Amino acid sequence: MNATINLEKNHFPVLLNELISIISPLYGGTFIDCTLGQGGYSKEILKAKSNKVIALDRDPDVLPIAKKIEKQNKNRFNFFNSKFSEIDKLNIKDNDLKAVIFDLGYSLNQILDFKKGLSFQSTGKLDMRLGLNQFSCDDVISNISEKSLIYINKEISELINGLIYSFKILPVGGMIVVVTFHSIEDKIVKFFFKNYSDKKNSSRYAPNVIKNNCLKLKNNKPIVPSNDEIKINPASRSAKLRYAIKTEENDNFNELHEKFNYLIETENLSYNS
Repeated sequence: MNATINLEKNHFPVLLNELISIISPLYGGTFIDCTLGQGGYSKEILKAKSNKVIALDRDPDVLPIAKKIEKQNKNRFNFFNSKFSEIDKLNIKDNDLKAVIFDLGYSLNQILDFKKGLSFQSTGKLDMRLGLNQFSCDDVISNISEKSLIYINKEISELINGLIYSFKILPVGGMIVVVTFHSIEDKIVKFFFKNYSDKKNSSRYAPNVIKNNCLKLKNNKPIVPSNDEIKINPASRSAKLRYAIKTEENDNFNELHEKFNYLIETENLSYNS
């Protein structure tokens, strides 16, 4: 998945300039692109010859794009056809890992590929799968609303686990950057960053107990596209970019699971129905 939608079929990675400014790739390092899509972020990062990119995407149709990027950037680009919730299984060990990047939108190619059934304008059955999952939208459409189609790809648990595992593989000083397009996803990212960066008492009855603050926020408010970008790419209007820096290790993310357990339960219901 890569947030790139435009009626002219051009590729416009959303908030690209803002992303590059945040992660500062000119200083060199390794970056993980969790949603390769059309490769917009990865290509821009690889322009600096001292950089390496490890890219993931659950959609097998991006493989030709990945191979082309790999050919143009030998020994600096590796691709895995994998969900980002499985990033911990890839055995990524890189002391120079600078940032993990998530782009949670769909690319234009995915929307226009009617055999994927991502659009309600598709002539065939609604599928809405992006690979590596069992059920399609058509399997469960009678039990869920259009608003709930985000659950088809188990994107709630995917995102929660992806954030946690990305945090765990990052060294202290590394950065997590997320571009969201849906209010549910943004709510999860906002809570994750804010809850684990706020220095506040965990309980009013235990004033001396401080929560494990393992992230540092640079901006409390999300970065959004400029008016100029929205004019060029209208679909970018709902994009929000949030990022945080890892300040220390943490193995306890129970609050994140508890906060959004109701969404995970709904997600599981759609799979079990």
